[in-house]
Amino acid sequence: MEQYTIEQRAQIVELYFSNQRSIVLTQRAYRRYFNVRVGPSESTINRLVANFRQQGAVRNLPGAGRRRTVHTDDNIERVQESIREDGETSTRRRSTQLGLSRGSLQRILHTIRMFPYKIQLVQELKPTDYQQRLDYAIYFRQKAEENHDFIHNLIMSDEAHFQLNGFVNRQNCRIWATENPRVVQQRQLHPLKCTVWCGISSERIIGPYFFENEHGVAVSITGVRYRTMLENFLRPAVENHPQVWFQQDGATAHTARDTMALLRDTFGERIISRTSDFNWPPRSPDLTAPDFFLWGYLKGKVYINKPRTIQQLKNNIRDEINNITPEVLRKVMENVLERARICEAENGHHLRDIIFHN
Repeated sequence: MEQYTIEQRAQIVELYFSNQRSIVLTQRAYRRYFNVRVGPSESTINRLVANFRQQGAVRNLPGAGRRRTVHTDDNIERVQESIREDGETSTRRRSTQLGLSRGSLQRILHTIRMFPYKIQLVQELKPTDYQQRLDYAIYFRQKAEENHDFIHNLIMSDEAHFQLNGFVNRQNCRIWATENPRVVQQRQLHPLKCTVWCGISSERIIGPYFFENEHGVAVSITGVRYRTMLENFLRPAVENHPQVWFQQDGATAHTARDTMALLRDTFGERIISRTSDFNWPPRSPDLTAPDFFLWGYLKGKVYINKPRTIQQLKNNIRDEINNITPEVLRKVMENVLERARICEAENGHHLRDIIFHN
């Protein structure tokens, strides 16, 4: 409507009333009067007439049009002060507290370059853990400096559970109906899952190895079962690699006396583990390749085609592991060394440069 002058707006209103309040006749009269091919639209005529009836004028009076902005210095200062007091309040609640619309608040936040950041969940560390993590990081860096092939001769191992079916969230599950359908959804008390072990090096992934019984059902990892895996699965895979190192975490099945004896028979003193000369620090998944890379990578891939059976899930795990290239594995193991360096720089604390890296 801003394309019309005051004279044109007044003429549109006059033509409307002089042509029996007909939109079509008003448009025709306007084209003849101003000698133009296109006249005002129906919505423009209706708005001009409505303004004339309500305000007695065809010009934009004060208060009409775009609302006054709330993007003022005072409101910006109020928003900044609110964030300094509590940075975790949602925009919905903060806008109510400040008496601003949510859209206005978000525009102010954008102007002052405030952005929402996710809370990062990390393993809780106990007071004694920091020194152990620092000692490990220092020793790991020294080993890598003494032997440049150290990280490429290292196998880092771990286990993870992959569940076939998720849990039903009853809070967010609703069925719309005129009467209660009384639907009951049955599920197993213990969801179907497979328990996977893998070892990662810069050249290959040894695995997957599935801990299961003769019927293909997942079983818990005991010392006996873990030693069976080491003897029958891992040992043949490394027998032609005399310089290889082996890392494992401090799970009880991993560090039982008989298990450690078997590992020493296989790797000599080239072991990173609790109760070994090269001690693995507790609660440190951020330092081991399966935890910070492999499990998250696989869980983002193996469920894409929605496997319906444990066998399909296991096939997906095998396929996705085979698709990981040596180039990726080499970068992962180089990142293991980088994480050890950052851990040393942080005196054994959480790896802030890793956690908050975008």
